[in-house]
Amino acid sequence: MRFSVAIFFLVCFNLKMGLAQKSEDIKNYINKYKDLAIAEMKRSGVPASITLAQGIHETEAGNSDLVRRSNNHFGIKCKNTWTGSMVYHDDDKKGECFRSYDKPEDSYRDHSDFLRSSTRYSSLFKIDPTDYAQWAYGLKKAGYATNSRYPEILIKLIEDYNLQQYTLIAMGKAVLTEEKLLAKINDSTALVRDDQLGTPTPKNEVVVSTPVKREYPEGEFEINKSRVIFEKAGTSLLSIAERYHISLKKLVDFNELKSDNVLLKDQLVFLVRKRKISDVEFHIVKEGESVYDISQSEGVRYESLLEMNRLVNGQQPAIGEKIYLHSAAASAPMLNIQQSR
Repeated sequence: MRFSVAIFFLVCFNLKMGLAQKSEDIKNYINKYKDLAIAEMKRSGVPASITLAQGIHETEAGNSDLVRRSNNHFGIKCKNTWTGSMVYHDDDKKGECFRSYDKPEDSYRDHSDFLRSSTRYSSLFKIDPTDYAQWAYGLKKAGYATNSRYPEILIKLIEDYNLQQYTLIAMGKAVLTEEKLLAKINDSTALVRDDQLGTPTPKNEVVVSTPVKREYPEGEFEINKSRVIFEKAGTSLLSIAERYHISLKKLVDFNELKSDNVLLKDQLVFLVRKRKISDVEFHIVKEGESVYDISQSEGVRYESLLEMNRLVNGQQPAIGEKIYLHSAAASAPMLNIQQSR
């Protein structure tokens, strides 16, 4: 019995050390290649957050056999037009041809050019570069990856490691200082596996999670093709209405607020009525999120979310549940009975 317990704790210790090592690898990858991602966004328009997330995932944070042999950070295959160096690697099929580069900078540049020059990906460049969720789903829709959960993997990496800040830096909307953390690391976070997305946590597994707070640009921008701003708690709704020449009644209505006085928390404020659906298929519920929070972050009307997901006013989905944004769900999500709007 004692031997079995010892083995159990040894396995747990090794697993914990392995996860920590992978988190450290991700942090090192970000700090090593963030400047390349920022430079490429300025040159090509590909969001730095997307570039870094793809690089982390495709290379296993710089540890994959392919990247070690070829400096290929984005899993780009040879195709008929490639005339450069090549390596062969087992992927969807055995011994597939992949592009090979002399240095990482060449891979980053080719990745940007690959997206920018292909008509297949042209629709991506019509999306707000700060809307990393739409970019992630757009990449999958255009055929960048065969993994059905590719968008969720990228989004989780961006949010867990605060990669959005590098997009904002490239746009001139944020500045890095020496004191600012370059990569926010949750010690319980490792490389994202398919089986970690949207699945219940085993009873014996301890997970330390922290609510994700997204960063938004200053001034007016768009979410789900709708004009929006981000304002701090205590901001007068009347002052916002007057600043943007909107009636106070409409502003309250657009944002489905209960009061026309001041904002009770930091939040997104829409300047037009939100859309009934999103081009994004679904949203994975994070800690502390209510249906209203999701309605604001995704730019979808609150009542539409309730209807699509078979919910009633006041019900809140549990962490990790899938909330449908584009079409009706087959069944209602599991509920968090302790949370209310």
